[in-house]
Amino acid sequence: MKMDGNSGNGGPQEQGQEERNDRNQIPGSESRTPGREIVEEYTISPPFSSVKILRDLENGSYYYNVNEPTLSENGRILLRASRGRFVSAMESYPLEKKERIEAMKDVVVSVIESLGRKLSEGELENVLYYLAKEFEGYGKVEVPLLDENVEDVSCVGPNNPIYVVHKKYGSISSNLSFESEEELDAFVRLLVQRSGKHISISVPMVDCSLPNGSRLQATLGKEVTRNGSTFTIRTFKRDPFTPLDLIKLGTMNVDLAVYLWLAIENGENMFVIGGTASGKTTTLNSILQFIPPNKKIVSIEDTKELNIPHENWVESITRQGTGDVSPSSGKRVGEVNMFDLLKSTLRQRPDYIVIGEVRGREAYTVFQSMATGQAALGTFHSNDIPSFVHRLEGEPLKIPRSMITALDVVVFQTVAAVAGTTVRRIDSIVEFEGIDSSTGEVLTNTVFTWDSVSDSFNRVNRSNLERKIMARNNWSIDLLERELEGREEYLKSLLPRNIEFSTFSNLVNRFNTSGKGDQRQELQKKGEK
Repeated sequence: MKMDGNSGNGGPQEQGQEERNDRNQIPGSESRTPGREIVEEYTISPPFSSVKILRDLENGSYYYNVNEPTLSENGRILLRASRGRFVSAMESYPLEKKERIEAMKDVVVSVIESLGRKLSEGELENVLYYLAKEFEGYGKVEVPLLDENVEDVSCVGPNNPIYVVHKKYGSISSNLSFESEEELDAFVRLLVQRSGKHISISVPMVDCSLPNGSRLQATLGKEVTRNGSTFTIRTFKRDPFTPLDLIKLGTMNVDLAVYLWLAIENGENMFVIGGTASGKTTTLNSILQFIPPNKKIVSIEDTKELNIPHENWVESITRQGTGDVSPSSGKRVGEVNMFDLLKSTLRQRPDYIVIGEVRGREAYTVFQSMATGQAALGTFHSNDIPSFVHRLEGEPLKIPRSMITALDVVVFQTVAAVAGTTVRRIDSIVEFEGIDSSTGEVLTNTVFTWDSVSDSFNRVNRSNLERKIMARNNWSIDLLERELEGREEYLKSLLPRNIEFSTFSNLVNRFNTSGKGDQRQELQKKGEK
Protein backbone atom coordinates (compact mmCIF):
# COMPACT_ATOMS: atom_id res chain seq x y z
CA MET A 1 0.00 0.00 0.00
CA LYS A 2 1.52 3.35 -1.04
CA MET A 3 -0.80 5.72 0.76
CA ASP A 4 1.04 6.10 4.05
CA GLY A 5 3.33 8.92 2.98
CA ASN A 6 0.32 10.91 1.80
CA SER A 7 -1.88 10.55 4.85
CA GLY A 8 -2.47 13.26 7.39
CA ASN A 9 -4.25 13.28 10.76
CA GLY A 10 -7.87 13.71 9.82
CA GLY A 11 -9.56 15.82 7.16
CA PRO A 12 -12.84 16.77 5.55
CA GLN A 13 -14.59 15.04 2.71
CA GLU A 14 -14.13 16.12 -0.88
CA GLN A 15 -17.73 16.25 -2.02
CA GLY A 16 -17.76 16.06 -5.78
CA GLN A 17 -13.96 16.25 -6.06
CA GLU A 18 -13.73 13.43 -8.55
CA GLU A 19 -16.33 15.00 -10.87
CA ARG A 20 -14.31 18.22 -10.97
CA ASN A 21 -10.97 16.50 -11.23
CA ASP A 22 -10.20 17.65 -14.76
CA ARG A 23 -10.98 21.27 -13.98
CA ASN A 24 -8.79 21.14 -10.90
CA GLN A 25 -5.80 19.60 -12.63
CA ILE A 26 -2.82 21.33 -14.09
CA PRO A 27 -2.84 20.73 -17.87
CA GLY A 28 -0.75 17.77 -18.86
CA SER A 29 1.49 19.70 -21.19
CA GLU A 30 2.67 23.23 -21.74
CA SER A 31 0.73 23.37 -24.99
CA ARG A 32 -2.52 23.22 -23.01
CA THR A 33 -1.56 26.33 -21.02
CA PRO A 34 -1.23 29.02 -23.68
CA GLY A 35 0.67 32.09 -22.55
CA ARG A 36 2.23 30.37 -19.53
CA GLU A 37 5.55 28.64 -18.95
CA ILE A 38 6.60 26.11 -16.33
CA VAL A 39 9.25 27.65 -14.07
CA GLU A 40 9.43 24.91 -11.45
CA GLU A 41 8.05 21.43 -10.87
CA TYR A 42 8.37 19.11 -7.87
CA THR A 43 6.63 16.09 -6.38
CA ILE A 44 4.63 16.09 -3.14
CA SER A 45 3.45 12.50 -2.64
CA PRO A 46 4.94 10.46 -5.49
CA PRO A 47 3.61 9.00 -7.65
CA PHE A 48 0.24 10.60 -6.93
CA SER A 49 0.72 14.35 -6.58
CA SER A 50 3.05 17.05 -7.81
CA VAL A 51 3.12 20.82 -8.19
CA LYS A 52 4.00 23.02 -11.13
CA ILE A 53 4.69 26.73 -10.77
CA LEU A 54 3.58 28.54 -13.91
CA ARG A 55 4.40 32.07 -15.00
CA ASP A 56 2.16 34.18 -17.19
CA LEU A 57 4.26 35.35 -20.12
CA GLU A 58 2.23 38.53 -20.50
CA ASN A 59 2.01 39.94 -16.98
CA GLY A 60 4.62 37.87 -15.11
CA SER A 61 2.15 36.49 -12.54
CA TYR A 62 2.83 33.10 -11.01
CA TYR A 63 0.33 30.27 -10.53
CA TYR A 64 0.34 27.25 -8.23
CA ASN A 65 -0.97 24.21 -10.08
CA VAL A 66 -1.64 20.84 -8.47
CA ASN A 67 -1.25 17.63 -10.48
CA GLU A 68 -3.21 14.60 -9.25
CA PRO A 69 -4.42 11.39 -10.94
CA THR A 70 -7.46 11.62 -13.20
CA LEU A 71 -10.01 8.91 -12.44
CA SER A 72 -11.93 7.06 -15.12
CA GLU A 73 -15.71 6.88 -14.96
CA ASN A 74 -15.30 3.43 -13.40
CA GLY A 75 -12.96 4.85 -10.77
CA ARG A 76 -15.36 7.68 -9.92
CA ILE A 77 -18.24 5.27 -9.40
CA LEU A 78 -16.12 3.08 -7.14
CA LEU A 79 -14.88 6.09 -5.16
CA ARG A 80 -18.44 7.27 -4.49
CA ALA A 81 -19.58 3.79 -3.47
CA SER A 82 -16.50 3.19 -1.30
CA ARG A 83 -16.92 6.54 0.42
CA GLY A 84 -20.49 5.74 1.39
CA ARG A 85 -19.65 2.28 2.69
CA PHE A 86 -16.61 3.52 4.62
CA VAL A 87 -18.62 6.32 6.28
CA SER A 88 -21.41 3.96 7.31
CA ALA A 89 -19.00 1.64 9.12
CA MET A 90 -16.39 4.20 10.22
CA GLU A 91 -16.89 3.68 13.96
CA SER A 92 -15.89 0.02 13.68
CA TYR A 93 -12.56 0.69 11.96
CA PRO A 94 -9.19 0.61 13.82
CA LEU A 95 -7.73 3.67 15.47
CA GLU A 96 -4.25 3.23 14.00
CA LYS A 97 -3.77 5.09 10.71
CA LYS A 98 -1.98 2.29 8.85
CA GLU A 99 -4.67 -0.19 9.83
CA ARG A 100 -7.43 2.20 8.75
CA ILE A 101 -5.82 2.63 5.36
CA GLU A 102 -5.67 -1.14 4.95
CA ALA A 103 -9.36 -1.21 5.91
CA MET A 104 -10.02 1.31 3.13
CA LYS A 105 -8.37 -1.02 0.64
CA ASP A 106 -10.58 -3.88 1.85
CA VAL A 107 -13.65 -1.66 1.38
CA VAL A 108 -12.71 -0.76 -2.18
CA VAL A 109 -11.99 -4.38 -3.10
CA SER A 110 -15.34 -5.39 -1.57
CA VAL A 111 -17.16 -2.70 -3.58
CA ILE A 112 -15.45 -3.80 -6.80
CA GLU A 113 -16.61 -7.35 -6.19
CA SER A 114 -20.16 -6.35 -5.26
CA LEU A 115 -20.56 -4.14 -8.33
CA GLY A 116 -18.91 -6.65 -10.62
CA ARG A 117 -16.53 -4.07 -12.05
CA LYS A 118 -12.92 -4.39 -13.06
CA LEU A 119 -10.18 -2.03 -11.98
CA SER A 120 -6.47 -2.08 -12.80
CA GLU A 121 -3.94 -2.06 -9.98
CA GLY A 122 -2.91 1.47 -10.89
CA GLU A 123 -6.46 2.83 -10.81
CA LEU A 124 -7.13 0.99 -7.56
CA GLU A 125 -4.19 2.89 -6.05
CA ASN A 126 -5.64 6.15 -7.40
CA VAL A 127 -9.03 5.47 -5.81
CA LEU A 128 -7.31 4.68 -2.52
CA TYR A 129 -5.30 7.90 -2.84
CA TYR A 130 -8.46 10.02 -3.03
CA LEU A 131 -10.18 8.06 -0.28
CA ALA A 132 -7.20 8.40 2.07
CA LYS A 133 -6.79 12.10 1.20
CA GLU A 134 -10.43 12.62 2.09
CA PHE A 135 -10.56 10.74 5.38
CA GLU A 136 -6.97 10.74 6.59
CA GLY A 137 -5.77 14.02 5.11
CA TYR A 138 -7.15 17.47 4.39
CA GLY A 139 -9.12 16.90 1.23
CA LYS A 140 -8.82 19.56 -1.39
CA VAL A 141 -5.98 21.41 0.38
CA GLU A 142 -3.98 18.28 1.19
CA VAL A 143 -1.30 18.92 -1.43
CA PRO A 144 -0.45 22.53 -0.48
CA LEU A 145 -0.50 21.58 3.21
CA LEU A 146 2.08 18.87 2.53
CA ASP A 147 4.19 21.25 0.43
CA GLU A 148 7.15 22.46 2.51
CA ASN A 149 7.33 25.54 0.24
CA VAL A 150 3.84 26.75 1.23
CA GLU A 151 3.38 28.97 4.29
CA ASP A 152 -0.34 29.82 4.05
CA VAL A 153 -3.39 28.38 2.32
CA SER A 154 -6.51 30.53 2.10
CA CYS A 155 -9.96 30.68 0.54
CA VAL A 156 -12.10 33.83 0.38
CA GLY A 157 -15.32 32.13 -0.71
CA PRO A 158 -16.82 29.69 -3.23
CA ASN A 159 -16.03 30.05 -6.93
CA ASN A 160 -12.75 31.78 -6.10
CA PRO A 161 -9.31 30.22 -6.51
CA ILE A 162 -7.61 29.00 -3.37
CA TYR A 163 -4.49 31.09 -2.75
CA VAL A 164 -1.19 29.93 -1.31
CA VAL A 165 1.73 31.90 0.07
CA HIS A 166 4.79 30.30 -1.47
CA LYS A 167 8.22 30.85 0.11
CA LYS A 168 9.75 31.72 -3.24
CA TYR A 169 6.89 33.27 -5.24
CA GLY A 170 4.78 34.95 -2.55
CA SER A 171 0.97 34.99 -2.65
CA ILE A 172 -0.25 33.22 -5.80
CA SER A 173 -3.52 31.69 -6.97
CA SER A 174 -3.95 27.97 -7.52
CA ASN A 175 -6.05 25.75 -9.74
CA LEU A 176 -8.02 24.58 -6.68
CA SER A 177 -11.42 26.00 -5.71
CA PHE A 178 -14.74 25.24 -4.02
CA GLU A 179 -17.55 25.44 -6.54
CA SER A 180 -20.54 25.81 -4.23
CA GLU A 181 -21.40 27.39 -0.89
CA GLU A 182 -22.54 24.01 0.42
CA GLU A 183 -19.23 22.34 -0.40
CA LEU A 184 -17.20 25.10 1.24
CA ASP A 185 -19.46 25.27 4.32
CA ALA A 186 -19.12 21.51 4.82
CA PHE A 187 -15.35 21.74 4.43
CA VAL A 188 -15.04 24.54 7.01
CA ARG A 189 -17.28 22.73 9.51
CA LEU A 190 -15.24 19.56 9.24
CA LEU A 191 -11.91 21.39 9.46
CA VAL A 192 -13.00 23.03 12.70
CA GLN A 193 -14.45 19.76 13.97
CA ARG A 194 -11.13 18.02 13.35
CA SER A 195 -9.54 20.71 15.50
CA GLY A 196 -11.80 19.87 18.43
CA LYS A 197 -13.65 23.18 18.21
CA HIS A 198 -17.17 24.22 17.13
CA ILE A 199 -18.35 26.64 14.46
CA SER A 200 -21.96 27.54 13.74
CA ILE A 201 -24.22 30.45 12.86
CA SER A 202 -24.17 31.51 16.52
CA VAL A 203 -20.35 31.19 16.69
CA PRO A 204 -19.36 31.96 13.08
CA MET A 205 -15.66 32.72 13.60
CA VAL A 206 -13.02 30.40 15.08
CA ASP A 207 -9.26 30.37 15.66
CA CYS A 208 -7.83 26.93 16.34
CA SER A 209 -5.07 24.44 15.54
CA LEU A 210 -5.40 21.57 13.10
CA PRO A 211 -4.23 18.10 14.15
CA ASN A 212 -1.02 18.60 12.15
CA GLY A 213 -0.26 21.74 14.19
CA SER A 214 -1.16 24.28 11.50
CA ARG A 215 -3.09 27.35 12.60
CA LEU A 216 -6.64 27.75 11.28
CA GLN A 217 -8.77 30.88 11.15
CA ALA A 218 -12.23 30.16 9.75
CA THR A 219 -15.58 31.88 9.25
CA LEU A 220 -18.87 30.20 8.40
CA GLY A 221 -21.52 31.36 5.96
CA LYS A 222 -22.31 35.02 5.39
CA GLU A 223 -22.68 36.02 9.04
CA VAL A 224 -19.39 37.93 9.17
CA THR A 225 -18.09 37.68 5.58
CA ARG A 226 -20.14 38.82 2.59
CA ASN A 227 -18.96 36.19 0.10
CA GLY A 228 -19.52 33.15 2.29
CA SER A 229 -17.30 30.85 4.34
CA THR A 230 -13.57 31.54 4.43
CA PHE A 231 -10.48 29.96 5.92
CA THR A 232 -6.80 30.71 6.29
CA ILE A 233 -4.38 27.97 7.28
CA ARG A 234 -0.92 28.97 8.41
CA THR A 235 1.15 25.86 7.93
CA PHE A 236 3.15 24.30 10.73
CA LYS A 237 6.73 23.17 10.27
CA ARG A 238 6.97 19.70 11.77
CA ASP A 239 10.59 20.29 12.82
CA PRO A 240 10.84 23.95 13.92
CA PHE A 241 13.80 26.03 12.87
CA THR A 242 16.86 26.14 15.08
CA PRO A 243 18.93 29.32 15.42
CA LEU A 244 21.34 27.68 12.97
CA ASP A 245 18.54 27.45 10.41
CA LEU A 246 17.71 31.14 10.86
CA ILE A 247 21.37 32.03 10.40
CA LYS A 248 21.47 30.04 7.16
CA LEU A 249 18.25 31.72 6.00
CA GLY A 250 19.68 35.14 6.79
CA THR A 251 17.07 36.03 9.43
CA MET A 252 19.94 36.68 11.85
CA ASN A 253 23.70 36.25 11.87
CA VAL A 254 26.02 34.54 14.34
CA ASP A 255 26.64 37.74 16.36
CA LEU A 256 22.92 38.22 16.94
CA ALA A 257 22.50 34.56 17.85
CA VAL A 258 25.30 34.78 20.42
CA TYR A 259 23.73 37.89 21.95
CA LEU A 260 20.32 36.22 22.20
CA TRP A 261 21.88 33.04 23.60
CA LEU A 262 23.58 34.95 26.42
CA ALA A 263 20.47 37.00 27.20
CA ILE A 264 18.05 34.06 27.28
CA GLU A 265 20.37 31.79 29.23
CA ASN A 266 20.63 34.51 31.90
CA GLY A 267 16.87 34.95 32.21
CA GLU A 268 16.46 38.34 30.53
CA ASN A 269 12.92 39.40 29.57
CA MET A 270 12.42 39.58 25.83
CA PHE A 271 9.68 40.30 23.28
CA VAL A 272 9.88 39.56 19.57
CA ILE A 273 7.78 42.20 17.83
CA GLY A 274 6.84 42.81 14.20
CA GLY A 275 4.03 43.04 11.69
CA THR A 276 1.77 40.32 10.34
CA ALA A 277 3.60 37.28 8.90
CA SER A 278 7.02 38.74 9.79
CA GLY A 279 8.07 35.47 11.43
CA LYS A 280 7.78 36.49 15.09
CA THR A 281 6.69 33.09 16.38
CA THR A 282 9.26 31.25 14.24
CA THR A 283 12.06 33.35 15.71
CA LEU A 284 10.74 33.06 19.26
CA ASN A 285 10.39 29.28 18.98
CA SER A 286 13.92 29.09 17.63
CA ILE A 287 15.66 31.12 20.33
CA LEU A 288 13.74 29.34 23.10
CA GLN A 289 16.14 26.48 22.42
CA PHE A 290 18.79 28.54 24.25
CA ILE A 291 16.92 27.99 27.54
CA PRO A 292 18.90 25.53 29.70
CA PRO A 293 17.28 22.07 29.57
CA ASN A 294 16.86 21.80 33.34
CA LYS A 295 14.69 24.93 33.58
CA LYS A 296 10.90 24.77 33.92
CA ILE A 297 8.94 26.45 31.14
CA VAL A 298 5.23 27.26 31.05
CA SER A 299 3.80 28.47 27.75
CA ILE A 300 0.47 30.21 27.19
CA GLU A 301 -1.20 30.32 23.76
CA ASP A 302 -4.54 30.87 22.06
CA THR A 303 -3.69 28.35 19.37
CA LYS A 304 -0.78 25.94 19.57
CA GLU A 305 2.23 27.18 17.61
CA LEU A 306 5.17 26.74 19.97
CA ASN A 307 7.24 23.56 20.00
CA ILE A 308 9.88 23.50 22.73
CA PRO A 309 12.29 20.55 23.06
CA HIS A 310 12.36 20.63 26.87
CA GLU A 311 10.98 17.85 29.05
CA ASN A 312 10.07 20.24 31.88
CA TRP A 313 7.57 22.16 29.77
CA VAL A 314 3.92 22.82 30.62
CA GLU A 315 1.78 23.69 27.56
CA SER A 316 -1.26 25.85 28.32
CA ILE A 317 -3.95 26.51 25.69
CA THR A 318 -7.02 28.72 26.01
CA ARG A 319 -10.48 27.18 25.72
CA GLN A 320 -13.69 28.50 24.21
CA GLY A 321 -16.77 28.72 26.42
CA THR A 322 -20.38 27.91 25.67
CA GLY A 323 -23.64 29.78 26.03
CA ASP A 324 -24.16 33.47 26.64
CA VAL A 325 -21.58 35.88 27.98
CA SER A 326 -21.86 36.45 31.73
CA PRO A 327 -22.24 40.17 32.61
CA SER A 328 -20.16 39.73 35.76
CA SER A 329 -17.14 37.93 34.27
CA GLY A 330 -17.46 38.92 30.62
CA LYS A 331 -16.88 35.26 29.70
CA ARG A 332 -18.93 32.31 28.54
CA VAL A 333 -19.39 29.31 30.77
CA GLY A 334 -16.27 27.14 30.69
CA GLU A 335 -14.11 29.74 28.93
CA VAL A 336 -10.44 29.80 29.89
CA ASN A 337 -8.64 32.84 28.52
CA MET A 338 -5.01 34.01 28.48
CA PHE A 339 -5.44 35.92 31.74
CA ASP A 340 -6.78 32.82 33.50
CA LEU A 341 -3.85 30.76 32.25
CA LEU A 342 -1.30 33.36 33.30
CA LYS A 343 -2.69 33.50 36.85
CA SER A 344 -2.43 29.72 37.03
CA THR A 345 1.07 29.79 35.57
CA LEU A 346 2.43 32.08 38.27
CA ARG A 347 1.46 29.47 40.87
CA GLN A 348 3.50 26.79 39.09
CA ARG A 349 6.88 28.36 39.88
CA PRO A 350 8.22 28.42 36.30
CA ASP A 351 11.72 29.56 35.47
CA TYR A 352 10.46 30.97 32.16
CA ILE A 353 7.00 32.09 31.07
CA VAL A 354 6.43 32.10 27.31
CA ILE A 355 3.36 33.91 25.91
CA GLY A 356 2.52 33.07 22.31
CA GLU A 357 1.15 36.58 21.68
CA VAL A 358 0.62 39.33 24.24
CA ARG A 359 -2.43 41.40 23.35
CA GLY A 360 -5.00 41.51 26.18
CA ARG A 361 -5.32 42.26 29.85
CA GLU A 362 -2.85 39.49 30.63
CA ALA A 363 -0.15 42.00 29.56
CA TYR A 364 -0.37 43.89 32.87
CA THR A 365 0.23 40.70 34.84
CA VAL A 366 3.12 39.76 32.55
CA PHE A 367 4.87 43.07 33.22
CA GLN A 368 4.14 42.79 36.92
CA SER A 369 5.80 39.39 37.03
CA MET A 370 8.79 40.67 35.03
CA ALA A 371 9.18 43.55 37.47
CA THR A 372 9.45 41.04 40.32
CA GLY A 373 12.19 39.02 38.63
CA GLN A 374 10.20 36.45 36.62
CA ALA A 375 11.74 35.69 33.22
CA ALA A 376 9.19 36.13 30.43
CA LEU A 377 9.35 35.91 26.64
CA GLY A 378 6.65 36.46 24.04
CA THR A 379 5.58 38.05 20.78
CA PHE A 380 3.75 41.31 20.19
CA HIS A 381 2.20 42.77 17.06
CA SER A 382 3.77 46.15 16.30
CA ASN A 383 5.46 47.81 13.32
CA ASP A 384 8.20 49.70 15.21
CA ILE A 385 9.54 50.44 18.69
CA PRO A 386 7.66 53.77 19.28
CA SER A 387 4.31 52.24 18.33
CA PHE A 388 5.14 49.25 20.53
CA VAL A 389 5.56 51.50 23.57
CA HIS A 390 2.46 53.47 22.60
CA ARG A 391 0.34 50.31 22.35
CA LEU A 392 1.57 49.09 25.72
CA GLU A 393 0.56 52.36 27.37
CA GLY A 394 -2.77 52.73 25.58
CA GLU A 395 -6.07 50.88 25.82
CA PRO A 396 -6.68 48.10 26.61
CA LEU A 397 -3.23 47.21 28.02
CA LYS A 398 -2.55 50.39 30.05
CA ILE A 399 0.96 49.40 31.20
CA PRO A 400 2.59 52.20 33.25
CA ARG A 401 5.73 53.54 31.62
CA SER A 402 7.77 52.76 34.72
CA MET A 403 6.74 49.11 34.42
CA ILE A 404 7.58 48.90 30.72
CA THR A 405 11.28 49.12 31.56
CA ALA A 406 11.03 45.69 33.21
CA LEU A 407 11.38 44.46 29.63
CA ASP A 408 15.07 44.01 28.87
CA VAL A 409 15.24 43.30 25.13
CA VAL A 410 13.02 43.91 22.13
CA VAL A 411 13.76 41.99 18.94
CA PHE A 412 12.11 43.80 16.02
CA GLN A 413 11.47 41.56 13.03
CA THR A 414 10.40 42.60 9.57
CA VAL A 415 9.46 41.12 6.22
CA ALA A 416 11.09 42.77 3.21
CA ALA A 417 12.11 42.25 -0.39
CA VAL A 418 15.77 41.54 -1.12
CA ALA A 419 16.83 41.03 -4.74
CA GLY A 420 13.20 40.42 -5.69
CA THR A 421 12.69 37.75 -3.03
CA THR A 422 10.55 38.09 0.10
CA VAL A 423 12.70 37.58 3.20
CA ARG A 424 12.33 37.83 6.96
CA ARG A 425 15.00 39.65 8.89
CA ILE A 426 15.64 40.82 12.44
CA ASP A 427 15.60 44.55 11.74
CA SER A 428 17.03 45.61 15.09
CA ILE A 429 17.68 44.54 18.66
CA VAL A 430 16.94 47.21 21.24
CA GLU A 431 17.60 47.23 24.99
CA PHE A 432 15.22 49.02 27.36
CA GLU A 433 17.24 50.77 30.04
CA GLY A 434 14.98 52.99 32.12
CA ILE A 435 13.16 56.33 32.12
CA ASP A 436 14.74 59.70 31.31
CA SER A 437 14.17 61.77 34.45
CA SER A 438 13.91 65.04 32.51
CA THR A 439 11.66 63.98 29.62
CA GLY A 440 9.92 60.91 31.01
CA GLU A 441 10.74 58.99 27.81
CA VAL A 442 11.84 55.37 27.76
CA LEU A 443 15.61 55.14 27.38
CA THR A 444 16.68 52.60 24.75
CA ASN A 445 19.96 51.33 23.39
CA THR A 446 20.01 49.91 19.86
CA VAL A 447 22.65 47.19 19.75
CA PHE A 448 22.13 45.68 16.28
CA THR A 449 20.57 46.93 13.06
CA TRP A 450 19.96 45.37 9.66
CA ASP A 451 21.13 47.14 6.50
CA SER A 452 18.59 46.37 3.77
CA VAL A 453 20.90 47.55 0.97
CA SER A 454 23.75 45.14 1.75
CA ASP A 455 21.49 42.64 3.55
CA SER A 456 23.87 42.57 6.50
CA PHE A 457 23.75 43.05 10.26
CA ASN A 458 25.80 45.60 12.16
CA ARG A 459 26.55 46.08 15.85
CA VAL A 460 26.03 49.81 16.24
CA ASN A 461 26.41 50.22 20.02
CA ARG A 462 27.94 48.39 22.94
CA SER A 463 25.49 46.26 24.87
CA ASN A 464 24.75 47.47 28.38
CA LEU A 465 22.86 44.23 28.95
CA GLU A 466 26.03 42.21 28.40
CA ARG A 467 27.77 44.42 30.97
CA LYS A 468 24.90 43.81 33.39
CA ILE A 469 25.19 40.05 32.93
CA MET A 470 28.95 40.31 33.43
CA ALA A 471 28.50 42.14 36.75
CA ARG A 472 25.76 39.77 37.94
CA ASN A 473 27.95 36.71 37.29
CA ASN A 474 31.08 38.38 38.69
CA TRP A 475 32.89 38.02 35.38
CA SER A 476 35.86 40.06 34.25
CA ILE A 477 35.94 41.85 30.90
CA ASP A 478 38.26 39.13 29.61
CA LEU A 479 35.82 36.44 30.66
CA LEU A 480 32.86 38.21 29.00
CA GLU A 481 34.79 38.49 25.76
CA ARG A 482 35.88 34.86 26.05
CA GLU A 483 32.24 33.84 26.57
CA LEU A 484 31.11 35.67 23.46
CA GLU A 485 34.00 34.43 21.33
CA GLY A 486 33.55 30.85 22.51
CA ARG A 487 29.85 30.84 21.68
CA GLU A 488 30.53 32.41 18.29
CA GLU A 489 33.12 29.80 17.41
CA TYR A 490 30.86 27.00 18.58
CA LEU A 491 27.88 28.12 16.50
CA LYS A 492 30.11 28.53 13.46
CA SER A 493 31.40 24.99 13.95
CA LEU A 494 27.81 23.69 13.97
CA LEU A 495 26.68 25.56 10.85
CA PRO A 496 28.05 23.04 8.29
CA ARG A 497 26.25 20.21 10.10
CA ASN A 498 22.60 19.29 9.68
CA ILE A 499 21.50 19.75 13.31
CA GLU A 500 17.99 18.57 14.11
CA PHE A 501 15.63 20.63 16.23
CA SER A 502 15.42 17.92 18.89
CA THR A 503 19.19 17.89 19.49
CA PHE A 504 20.18 21.55 19.22
CA SER A 505 19.41 22.49 22.85
CA ASN A 506 21.39 19.43 24.02
CA LEU A 507 24.39 20.66 22.05
CA VAL A 508 24.03 24.10 23.62
CA ASN A 509 23.85 22.52 27.06
CA ARG A 510 26.93 20.40 26.30
CA PHE A 511 28.84 23.56 25.42
CA ASN A 512 27.72 25.22 28.66
CA THR A 513 28.89 22.31 30.80
CA SER A 514 32.01 21.00 29.01
CA GLY A 515 35.03 22.46 30.75
CA LYS A 516 33.84 26.05 30.74
CA GLY A 517 33.76 26.20 34.51
CA ASP A 518 37.54 25.69 34.73
CA GLN A 519 38.10 28.34 32.05
CA ARG A 520 35.93 30.83 33.91
CA GLN A 521 37.72 30.25 37.21
CA GLU A 522 41.12 30.67 35.56
CA LEU A 523 40.12 33.88 33.79
CA GLN A 524 38.45 35.22 36.91
CA LYS A 525 41.63 34.73 38.93
CA LYS A 526 43.61 36.60 36.26
CA GLY A 527 41.07 39.41 36.41
CA GLU A 528 41.36 39.66 40.20
CA LYS A 529 45.15 39.93 39.96
